[in-house]
Amino acid sequence: MANAKPAKAADPAELAAELGVDMDAELFRRALTHRSFAYENGDVPHNERLEFLGDSVLGVVITEALYRNHPELPEGKLAKLRASVVNMRALADVARNIGRDGIGKYLLLGRGEDATGGRDKSSILADTLEAILGAVHLEHGIEVAAQLIHRLFDDVLEAAPGHGAALDWKTSLQELTALHGLGVPDYELTSDGPDHAKSFTAAAVVNGRTYGFRPGRNKKEAEQAAAETAWLALTASGADAITEPASDTVLDAADPGA
Repeated sequence: MANAKPAKAADPAELAAELGVDMDAELFRRALTHRSFAYENGDVPHNERLEFLGDSVLGVVITEALYRNHPELPEGKLAKLRASVVNMRALADVARNIGRDGIGKYLLLGRGEDATGGRDKSSILADTLEAILGAVHLEHGIEVAAQLIHRLFDDVLEAAPGHGAALDWKTSLQELTALHGLGVPDYELTSDGPDHAKSFTAAAVVNGRTYGFRPGRNKKEAEQAAAETAWLALTASGADAITEPASDTVLDAADPGA
């Protein structure tokens, strides 16, 4: 129903307790406020500036941890490890596992986002987690923020070296196509929506075949998702299928992040 009210968000104090930090109520509310809610409620402050800050704080803490934990690795491999930890899916998974039910129930969302499953949308969960980290940093400084990041991400950091292709799907797809003489993958990109809320969809084209059409918040995310779909489809079909003559068939592997 168009006039249905969105579900009432749970008390943010419960989430702060789950995280083990004392937070200013107004600042924490802002961290949980999606722009769709702000738009519907008189342009109240939302969390995108805090997300910007939290992204940087998370990047510094994770980068330092990888630097110290892997003294043998060169810059390029450290960058790939960082990308396997600091990405939308990894952040969303962490967000879903905070407390009993994740952070979704605490989000302040507009009606449309709430009605279309925004409380479990990976992009929103990842952005909100970064905003929370930004708020913690603002109130308590880098030391407390780093302690929280380690509590949330140490298991992800430990698993990062075994992530293989997921470190960078576009690079992995290009390595796979080069191995089988299929040339460099191309990407078909489309965008939709107003400038302030534009969404992107990409498909990977390999040897004349189109794989995916996968969404993303920006061009990079959409192309990474399309590359993942192509890589999974090609490796699942085996080397013989990879080198079959090209056709116009559009292949679509299940999206592991859906």
